[in-house]
Amino acid sequence: MKKILLVIAFVVVSATATFAQQLAYVDSEYILKHIPEYTTAQKQLDDLSKQWQEEVDQKYAEIEKLYQAYQKDQVLLNEDMRRRREDEIVTREKEVKDYQKQKFGFEGELFKRRVQLIKPIQDRVAKAIQEVASAQNFDFIVDKGKESTFLYANSKLNKSNDVITKLGYKPNPSLAN
Repeated sequence: MKKILLVIAFVVVSATATFAQQLAYVDSEYILKHIPEYTTAQKQLDDLSKQWQEEVDQKYAEIEKLYQAYQKDQVLLNEDMRRRREDEIVTREKEVKDYQKQKFGFEGELFKRRVQLIKPIQDRVAKAIQEVASAQNFDFIVDKGKESTFLYANSKLNKSNDVITKLGYKPNPSLAN
């Protein structure tokens, strides 16, 4: 009887192991830090964003000066002049907000530039991940990036270095978070 139960237990464990899915993870931020084009693209985007933000700040400073001048002169202005100056301030504020939306908004120039520069790199990384998963027979590879929800991750399952090698770079552990 013990032998039969032992055989049944062995068959159940073997069947379960056969149907188990292979899982691994990568750290996409760590991988991207190894790609010089990504670093260059990110710097370009940061510089562009900084330049546009300085332009926005400068325009708001000009509006602030107009408003302060209006406050000072308000008592001396007739109704028509007051309305024209108020309209000018409101129009300038609207223009700056439109400019901000054009540059920084969803589907704005910064978004489009990011897609243009970063998406080809992300596509290469995704392809390398798929190739590593296929070569090593993994069913799932998840990302342990900045928004990681892992409570525990066994480092043996980390395939980031395999992906970096697949992309043609040498893994540098000092770039890990």
